[in-house]
Amino acid sequence: MTTIRRFCCNDLLRFTSVNLDHLTETFNMSFYMTYLARWPDYFHVAEGPGNRIMGYIMGKVEGQGESWHGHVTAVTVAPEYRRQQLAKKLMNLLEDVSDKIDNAYFVDLFVRASNTPAIKMYEKLGYVIYRRVLRYYSGEEDGLDMRKALSRDTEKKSIIPLKRPVTPDELEYD
Repeated sequence: MTTIRRFCCNDLLRFTSVNLDHLTETFNMSFYMTYLARWPDYFHVAEGPGNRIMGYIMGKVEGQGESWHGHVTAVTVAPEYRRQQLAKKLMNLLEDVSDKIDNAYFVDLFVRASNTPAIKMYEKLGYVIYRRVLRYYSGEEDGLDMRKALSRDTEKKSIIPLKRPVTPDELEYD
């Protein structure tokens, strides 16, 4: 049986095996701690039998005005637990927090342009490619900014794709 619960400090010492996937972006401890302290509603873990960490999602809420949105910083599931809808459950949780608690207009995420399985999964979840970000990953690989409109964006303005790619220095950050 899988339990989805809030991420806690002790999990930082237990989730290394989930981060071993070469497509998973990893960060230093202070980065994880900042997210845990500032956006605890956006940081959850899927835990299996024997308290094994199966996957997690980490995100935040940011922006201003019609750019107010939930952001998926990382979502990953250990290879042995994939194809069980865990990523979908974690994504739905973050989307619900963004929509119902923070009244965001949309949720966005960045994915490597070469990560076809993840792109297909996000598209199945209702995400569209909003824009391409040139050399987003380590100055080498392009990233795709994918978005999903939430209930506040009744006209779906937030997901109208840009016609040209952008560079990382053109991105807005909070």
